Amino acid sequence: MLQSALRHGLIGLLLITPALAAPTAEQRGKALARANCARCHAIDRASRSPLEIAPPLRNLHRRYPINSLGEALAEGIYTGHADMPAFEFSPDQIHDLLSYLKTLE
Repeated sequence: MLQSALRHGLIGLLLITPALAAPTAEQRGKALARANCARCHAIDRASRSPLEIAPPLRNLHRRYPINSLGEALAEGIYTGHADMPAFEFSPDQIHDLLSYLKTLE
């Protein structure tokens, strides 16, 4: 009886372990920001942007409602200066990036 309970418990643990190890939307969003934005923008709560004119991502919510950025990210972010590359993100990437940006508010 005890062996059966242990066996079932072990099987249950093995089944949920991959779900526990999967990165969250916020973690995927941070990785996306690191890969695409960190060259110019500070992507955390404290550091300075490597490019002085690039606003830290933690301040974006002061200029734009974070949820309103989804459409711009889907259509592509284009700016009036050559230093900012054009970016277009998939719906899943947009969700992840917005989830991360909300953690910085």
